[in-house]
Amino acid sequence: MARLLVVHHSPTTGVQALTDAVVAGAHDDQVDGVEVRVVPALEARADDVLAADGYLLGTTANFGYMSGALKHFFDTIFLEAGGALAEDGSAGAGAGGKRPFGLWVHGRYDTTGAVRSVLSIAGALPWVQAAEVLEVVGEVGPEQEAAAYELGGTLAALLMP
Repeated sequence: MARLLVVHHSPTTGVQALTDAVVAGAHDDQVDGVEVRVVPALEARADDVLAADGYLLGTTANFGYMSGALKHFFDTIFLEAGGALAEDGSAGAGAGGKRPFGLWVHGRYDTTGAVRSVLSIAGALPWVQAAEVLEVVGEVGPEQEAAAYELGGTLAALLMP
């Protein structure tokens, strides 16, 4: 059975609503043969990443960057999960992705820096971006929740046998 790992930092009701919708989409009735594991970013470990076939990442946009919790996740798993470093110690170009990932980001005013920072690190892992980033600025409503549901369903469907 394929495994989809959902790693998130959902400290607000808006981000939690997006997370819930992503998870619901991954469990859509049309998805079969995919186990979904949901882990808060501060609890996720390299073993979780290595056991998964695909990933969904969720974060707030904080001061132009991803949440500290998601950054901690990346710091914790990066090398063990196959991350590549450049000579200056920054995230290097990955060897090419085989495992799909998706991302959702919520911010009050802007999500640009948070998206850029996650994609930079994810690009140095053996992952490939498999869906458009869901960027939500401001209030979370039914339209944003529907997009989050679709993101979860898309990533899960990509893993179906």
